[in-house]
Amino acid sequence: MKTDLRLGDMLQARGVSRRAFLKYSSYLASLLALPPSAAPVMAAALANAKRQSVIWLSFQECTGCTESLTRSHSPNLEDLIFDFISLDYHHTLQAAAGDAAEHAREAAMAANKGKYIVVVDGSVPVKDGGIYSAIAGISNLDMLQETVKDAMAVVAVGTCAAYGGLPGANPNPTGAVAISTLVTDKPVINIPGCPPIPEAMAATLAHVITFGKLPELDNLGRPKAFFGVSIHDRCYRRPFYDKGEFAESFDDEGAKQGWCLYKLGCKGPVTNNACATLKWNSGTSFPIQSGHPCLGCSEPKFWDMGGFYKALSEPMVDIPKMVGAAALAGGVAGVATGLLNRSKKAKAVKSHQKVTVDDLTKGDAS
Repeated sequence: MKTDLRLGDMLQARGVSRRAFLKYSSYLASLLALPPSAAPVMAAALANAKRQSVIWLSFQECTGCTESLTRSHSPNLEDLIFDFISLDYHHTLQAAAGDAAEHAREAAMAANKGKYIVVVDGSVPVKDGGIYSAIAGISNLDMLQETVKDAMAVVAVGTCAAYGGLPGANPNPTGAVAISTLVTDKPVINIPGCPPIPEAMAATLAHVITFGKLPELDNLGRPKAFFGVSIHDRCYRRPFYDKGEFAESFDDEGAKQGWCLYKLGCKGPVTNNACATLKWNSGTSFPIQSGHPCLGCSEPKFWDMGGFYKALSEPMVDIPKMVGAAALAGGVAGVATGLLNRSKKAKAVKSHQKVTVDDLTKGDAS
């Protein structure tokens, strides 16, 4: 496929109608929490965009982030790598091997100097000169520094790349560090998760391709569209938390009734991610919906936060059920958190505007 073709032409050749494209652009804009006015801009920019060169580096990782990306449904993997981006280097998905693979990486860097995006999954070991992980005889540290020098942006996908992850957990024998620790002269977007939600990865790339700049990020370098609100804020079990109704074990009556999993170690109150809204497997479910507490995998050092099944805090008094407005909401430890979360949720809902196809087609006779 020619890489100089515009996305709109390629989609038209594949039988994608204008209405379908507008609908997809509407979905992307809504997914990124953009106002309705941004959707037509996104549609026009995407239609005229050329395939973005992407170099994907895999370091100390388990390939879970790539596996997650293959489950993306909007766009799906085929559309992403054949229409939206030119995936010029990726250990798992590329056909080339050995010298041919390294030549492909070097050629992509030379042909797209200053324009390509580097996606990294996995942490980088720096102890003992970085000898603990190498590719083609090149240490992860050297390959990262060589590849990002002429990149327009770097996207660290997965908790290992964003924070160090499992390789960086105590006692961190390889000296694993986050990508942002090593890349300080290029913009870095963190999309943490173990693994990340596939639509969060795909939509973030779509934002950069469309607008040529980074999406709005939080203090940890994460896109606010996906990490601006805690899982607790959007959790369907939240009403049980507010009433002080908690499952005490995985097989008690509370668990069967779908009560809050806070006492079973749920880290949702301190974990920002879109799991409760985007969910997984094409919006089928997410861990809490499947009966398991959130592990907090999109937060720094979640491996070292204590036991996965240990509650975040133990209140000093028994937690009664709510009886009237004066009852304790989720116990002493949950009152302040509950008020803060309500404020954050109200703010998020107020600032979010849903985008529809009708918004895009107004005044558009084509």
